[in-house]
Amino acid sequence: MTAIQHFTAPDGTRLAWREVGAGRPLLLIHGYFSNAQTNWIRYGHAEAIAARGFRVIMPDLRGHGDSDKPHDPARYPPDILADDGFALLAHLGLADGEYDLAGYSLGGRTAVRMLVQGVRPRRAALCGMGLQGILDTRGRGGYFRHVLTNLGSFPRGSAEWLTEGFLKTTGGDAEALLLILDTFVDTPEAALATIACPVLVVTGSEDDDNGSGEALAAAIPGARFQSVPGNHMSAVTKPELGRAIADFLAA
Repeated sequence: MTAIQHFTAPDGTRLAWREVGAGRPLLLIHGYFSNAQTNWIRYGHAEAIAARGFRVIMPDLRGHGDSDKPHDPARYPPDILADDGFALLAHLGLADGEYDLAGYSLGGRTAVRMLVQGVRPRRAALCGMGLQGILDTRGRGGYFRHVLTNLGSFPRGSAEWLTEGFLKTTGGDAEALLLILDTFVDTPEAALATIACPVLVVTGSEDDDNGSGEALAAAIPGARFQSVPGNHMSAVTKPELGRAIADFLAA
């Protein structure tokens, strides 16, 4: 397992990150219920990207993984995950244009929130995220709120049962993760139109959990779309995801 490092966010929350590789920095953000180890290290994506000449920096979002999981609602204001991303860039001393940015699912949405608030990476890859999940966060947020407030009640094999199973696999803290839902902020299309860096949108060919990835790419000037095998959960397990990110960033 990659060594865990920590820093303290401005509000006192202790946040963890891992690194692998050397070269151009890449801030790589995991999805909801997940963590850096599960999303990026377990299936080899981090090593595959690092092998292309990147220093892959993988935070655990607050409420996830090895970061603090406070149960105080005051620690979960709107957009705090983007704020934490800005804080990590500042902690690492990474200036505009000196790094790349990528994320999966909630990590992709967090990257969007950072982009529309002025972060300036060289390139950005938004994965496992579609336009609907950016414009209206209540849809998926409502689904996860339903799961987290009714744990243990879902029929075997249902989508909710599978989601709860993933929560158990990652050892997620249900109370902290419920508070994460309060941090979600919608992004209007007009804001997406202000994103100026080259962007790749990547989703699984069977993934419509957050709407259309092609539509998200169309809403961002100059962005392009790429499909990889799998649905929202299984695409993370396949090497094509890491390869797509690496190919785009190394081009």
